[in-house]
Amino acid sequence: MLSRAPVPWQAKYLALALIWGSSFLLMKVSLHAFSAVQIAAWRLACGFVTLALLAALSPGRRVRLPRGPKVWVHLQVTAFLLGTLPFTLFALSQTRVASALAGVGNAITPVATVLCSLALLRTESLPWHKVAGVVIGFGGVLMVLQPWQSAGRPDALGFGMALAGGSSYALGWTYNRRYLAACDLGGLAQPMAVLLLAGLQMIPVLLTWWLWIADVAAPWSLQVGPRDAVLPLAAVTALGVLGTGVAYAFQFDVVRAAGPTVGSTVTYLIPLVAISLGVLVLGESLGLAQGVGAAVILSAAALVQRPGTREVAGG
Repeated sequence: MLSRAPVPWQAKYLALALIWGSSFLLMKVSLHAFSAVQIAAWRLACGFVTLALLAALSPGRRVRLPRGPKVWVHLQVTAFLLGTLPFTLFALSQTRVASALAGVGNAITPVATVLCSLALLRTESLPWHKVAGVVIGFGGVLMVLQPWQSAGRPDALGFGMALAGGSSYALGWTYNRRYLAACDLGGLAQPMAVLLLAGLQMIPVLLTWWLWIADVAAPWSLQVGPRDAVLPLAAVTALGVLGTGVAYAFQFDVVRAAGPTVGSTVTYLIPLVAISLGVLVLGESLGLAQGVGAAVILSAAALVQRPGTREVAGG
């Protein structure tokens, strides 16, 4: 029996940029029939089912989930920061801003990672380029928001939710590195555990939305008729299967093979894909200040990733 050659991490890295970059377009299309909370819940469910099927089809490899109550407590936190919170925030942000601008918010992840690493990891020093990157990154955010303008600026709450979603990824991956790096069983075990717990966390969120906010018959009820729901349903399913299940398997593999620093640099490419698809497919556009601000944020992300210092994970 011939064994399949492993897919190189570089190919998975490029696939991640395309998959996660297109996720903003898929969320925007999904919002025509689903609420933001429904989108987050559906993509988590589809993502976990996708990983379970991949695990079942893996020849001769039985997936062993992590063990120990302490590990599962840390996995609960990781699931919230890498799934429940950012998936909900990115979908909510696109009810107020364009998909291209939400993609720009994702670029804050490497900049926020510097601050998260200061809080959770022991570092030998904080080099000047990381300090400069943080300052420049916040300058780029201000340029996008244009608080000095009274008109023509993007919705601050919508873009703020996108920034919070990107920062949640930064905190989640730093927390994972701090508390769970030694517990990773490899393969699909950890991403399956993360998506399973995030999906369970979404259940009370979905029920709360249905009982107190939504005006629909059931938590799974659509906001449009069946005929108009075909495209949004296809979009949210692709978001779950590819943008969640396959993407999380790839991301964990890239981090394992190339390290978290290289893994986080995929954030540079995601906004470029998101902006391109938003402009070409949805007819969106970014103003001059927003475009310059996006370039500044990406430059800050590149600056904080410069090599030259070693970070030592604590405990």
